[in-house]
Amino acid sequence: QVQLVESGGGLVQPGGSLSLSCVVSGNVFAIKAADWYRQPPGKERELVATIDVRSTIVYADSVKGRFTISRDSAKNAVYLRMNSLKSEDTAVYLCHAQVLTTQFHTEDLWGQGTQVTVSS
Repeated sequence: QVQLVESGGGLVQPGGSLSLSCVVSGNVFAIKAADWYRQPPGKERELVATIDVRSTIVYADSVKGRFTISRDSAKNAVYLRMNSLKSEDTAVYLCHAQVLTTQFHTEDLWGQGTQVTVSS
């Protein structure tokens, strides 16, 4: 059994920074790909950043140059560093990962979400 847990959200002033972590535990062979999504209040969920097994990275236009996604394969972890935060970055941030539990079986996991609030 595998489990995905996010952490690191909170309240920050505009222009500030936060880092989010996403750790997968349990029977993990490898993380194929991982994404960070966010859902602002009253809006639909949107993709923020994605990283695959080759560390190919894609960012939403709205966060390019401000957010950085990274991974630590040894720790089965994915991170999102958010700089120059704006009020419009306020949202629940969710981690999603495609996890190999064996060479041939993939689990699709979502975290519970962590709140990021950007406000003065």
